Amino acid sequence: MIEIDIRHEFPGFALDARFTVARPGITALFGPSGAGKSTLVNAIAGTLRPREGFIAVDGRVLVDTASGTFVPPRARRMGMVFQDARLFPHMSVENNLRFGWRRAAAKAGADEFARVLDLLGLQSLLARRPARLSGGEKSRVALGRALLSSPRLLLLDEPLAALDAARKAEILPWLERLRDEARLPMIYVTHALEEAMRLADHLILLRDGRVTAQGAAFDLLSDLEFAHAMRAPAPGAVFAATVKEKRAGGLTALAFDGGEVIVGRLAAPVGAKLRVRLRAEDVMLALEEPRAISANNLLAATVTAVDAHDSEADVQLAVGGVKLVARITRGSLERLAIAEGTRLYAIVKSVTVDSAIGGHPG
Repeated sequence: MIEIDIRHEFPGFALDARFTVARPGITALFGPSGAGKSTLVNAIAGTLRPREGFIAVDGRVLVDTASGTFVPPRARRMGMVFQDARLFPHMSVENNLRFGWRRAAAKAGADEFARVLDLLGLQSLLARRPARLSGGEKSRVALGRALLSSPRLLLLDEPLAALDAARKAEILPWLERLRDEARLPMIYVTHALEEAMRLADHLILLRDGRVTAQGAAFDLLSDLEFAHAMRAPAPGAVFAATVKEKRAGGLTALAFDGGEVIVGRLAAPVGAKLRVRLRAEDVMLALEEPRAISANNLLAATVTAVDAHDSEADVQLAVGGVKLVARITRGSLERLAIAEGTRLYAIVKSVTVDSAIGGHPG
């Protein structure tokens, strides 16, 4: 468990943040630039001494200004990964990794070293120096070095911000695998909602130095109140699904707590657990069950909330135990008289499926 309750002031800015993370996995510290995300991570790492507050990880108190407790950074067992990787250019990949291993308070054995190499696909890179690595490969090495320091907590400060779209696509599956297999609590700083939707188990929205929303990612992302807190349209929905069966025509059926969705053929085996994302723009609404349409996914739903703004409206839907969001025009909302409690059909035009839990990236 991670417990944070700190206050710190800079000229023109004040950080006043409190939250608790109860489980392993990725907690996305999300918000606009200047919200205080990196300042908060520096306080957890120990490179910033907060003026007032309390920080504890797994019951170990790291900061308690009331009692004068302040554990120095070296003794906190925090693994840090930055956006620029910060590898030693004169060292091979193997020596960069062993640097993290040598600095560990409790050194991992040879089997753990081999496990980290396998987890991040680093075996073929060991003899190279950083100058001969792609941006995505550098990020994987930085992750490996941090893991080999035997951290209690992994802190990732905008680890993909310096990468282009192709390199981000390269590293994201490895971050998913790390989330699903390492069983290590991670705080992941980002201002990119797409990364939070794909990776986060838990979300903390930070704005102007304060936590304005927090909770499970599966719950918050489709919550219209969370969209208000973000001051942005609702992004859509993220939910868990299981591969149900492979079907003719190159299709795969996924079961979720609301029925099933049909997607293109997946390599994941029957029974594999997946993360499914539906963008609000990719969900259409119909008051009557459509006939003879090309869309594979038609879900019976009930409207639970409506947020009309300018020319558009976000419609929150309950489909079984899962919340979805559809973005339609305000004219369509009024023409169909959609309101809280309306029963209708959600027509899903596009489904994004992320890698299977425990699956190996490409």
